[in-house]
Amino acid sequence: MKYIKSQMKRLIKDNKELQTRLKELMEEHELEKNFALKALYHAEVAEGGKYQLAYQALDLLKG
Repeated sequence: MKYIKSQMKRLIKDNKELQTRLKELMEEHELEKNFALKALYHAEVAEGGKYQLAYQALDLLKG
């Protein structure tokens, strides 16, 4: 599975919990949004994360 910025943004747009988590990451670690998106991807999506299936479903819809 590959990180795709636009896909990650869509996933977050539709999920309040992920929106909150993104803001927390940005504030807590003083990250720019792009870096926080990647961190959130690795924490919550990649490698069997909680949102992996939702992320993969977006990939299927795109294709």
